[in-house]
Amino acid sequence: MAPQPLLVLFASSLWVLIPAYVANAAATLSRGKGPAMDGGRVWHDGRRLLGASKTWLGFFVGSLVGVAAGSVQAWLILIAPPSLQLVPAFAGTWSGAFLPLFLLGFGALSGDALGSFLKRRLGRQSSAPFPLLDQLPFLLLPMLLLGIATPSLFVRAFWPDPLQGLLAVSWVLLLTLFLHTSFNWVGYFIGAKRVPW
Repeated sequence: MAPQPLLVLFASSLWVLIPAYVANAAATLSRGKGPAMDGGRVWHDGRRLLGASKTWLGFFVGSLVGVAAGSVQAWLILIAPPSLQLVPAFAGTWSGAFLPLFLLGFGALSGDALGSFLKRRLGRQSSAPFPLLDQLPFLLLPMLLLGIATPSLFVRAFWPDPLQGLLAVSWVLLLTLFLHTSFNWVGYFIGAKRVPW
């Protein structure tokens, strides 16, 4: 694929990841209510699998809100005039966009749960801060799933060539560190989160 102007590439990568960002933020709407995803079970090390803060209500609310946001994006890009279609469509049709949107919404919160699992194995308590592991798994897992299940979308959004791919992935990871930290503090101050990380 031919190289793209960096501004277009950065906009494309951010556009495709909006459902994952929305899903991760919307999971806090449940305010930690509902049954825990791990059901209180512990791993071989005697620690919880995930912790009390990961609930099924948060997982499904966040994932579905992320998919809904992505559905609006998919519709908008499909109805936009060709001259305004600067970012990639999720698929050729609105209904065809369901798979990548599902991977982004549910993949984001599966990645977040994976991050919690790893934190528990490393001895960190639920809601204890852990730089990078708190911010990145929710983004890395859906990107990996997109690369496997919808490689053409992944290439258009993140990897038109190796150099631009490294730039695009570095851009979204750095932006995510900033956004994740900022939104967590906002969520903490408005009472949607118990801790500011």
